[in-house]
Amino acid sequence: MDGELRELRAGDMHKGWRLDHFLAKSLPELSRARLQALIKEGRVRKGEATIGDPNFRVKPGESYAVSVPPPTQAEPLPQDIPLVILYEDDDLIVIDKQAGLVVHPAAGNLDGTLVNALLAHCGASLKGIGGVARPGIVHRLDKDTSGVLVAAKNERAMRSLAKQFAAHKVERVYHAVVWGAPRERSGLIEGNLGRNPFDRKRMAVLREQGKPARTRYATLEAFGTRDKAFAALLECRLETGRTHQIRVHLAHIGHPLVGDATYGRARRAPIPRSPEEKAAFEAAMKFPRQALHAGVLGFFHPTKQVKMRFESPWPADFASLMKALRDLNSR
Repeated sequence: MDGELRELRAGDMHKGWRLDHFLAKSLPELSRARLQALIKEGRVRKGEATIGDPNFRVKPGESYAVSVPPPTQAEPLPQDIPLVILYEDDDLIVIDKQAGLVVHPAAGNLDGTLVNALLAHCGASLKGIGGVARPGIVHRLDKDTSGVLVAAKNERAMRSLAKQFAAHKVERVYHAVVWGAPRERSGLIEGNLGRNPFDRKRMAVLREQGKPARTRYATLEAFGTRDKAFAALLECRLETGRTHQIRVHLAHIGHPLVGDATYGRARRAPIPRSPEEKAAFEAAMKFPRQALHAGVLGFFHPTKQVKMRFESPWPADFASLMKALRDLNSR
């Protein structure tokens, strides 16, 4: 096997451990996700036998050899895409992502992504960090969700940040504009999330299977006519981080995001009774994306071990929507 050979020996305390767990503890400079990939690539051996299962159980006294390949050229190519950088040092970079920017290359979006922009900005320091296809990416925001996102610039930072996200120790606060207003002004939405059995491109709350998901919300403002709330601004805090979690959970309780073509449903605006109502109704009905903004991201710095917290102001389209809705209440 090519690459640097790392030899490890399991002790009594490691009895029954998963192989990926044992390797992650023994090689703290590599993330667990990276080690799982190396195992599946056949780069871990026990004696002459190749171990390809991350769930393989370790026994005391066993010796393992891990072949760690040198960082490889990332498949995505650097592209000069403007970035709004909130913070950067040798370990990480914090971005204020604009709506419309895909985080990493995938089917249908092979370039023009945040990864392409980061490769151009960070250069060789980012190549191969955390894997070839998604270098530096610790977490994601949907294409049409704006706001704060952190990326790692070395394996140590990748491991630390990934561990914090996995342990749900990262502060993530979103602002969401939804149709209507929840009956309870605050609450906890719980429900396992998984692929929609009738549409694999969508996620859904499932009674069985799926992964546990929890979203806390609080109503900050409600906007409406004399009869009932037309829309509301919610603060959402993630206790887990599943794909489309906020969007699916809010739709599940009957208050999908304004502008969410995937999880919302066609809405008919009330008949306006004033210019302010007409402007507010039109702003909401014509909003071109899901009205979701990642406003706060807080985590411990991987090497400085200090709490860092970043805030992102509303982008222009979100702020314009909010002004129209607030004018509805100020008439």
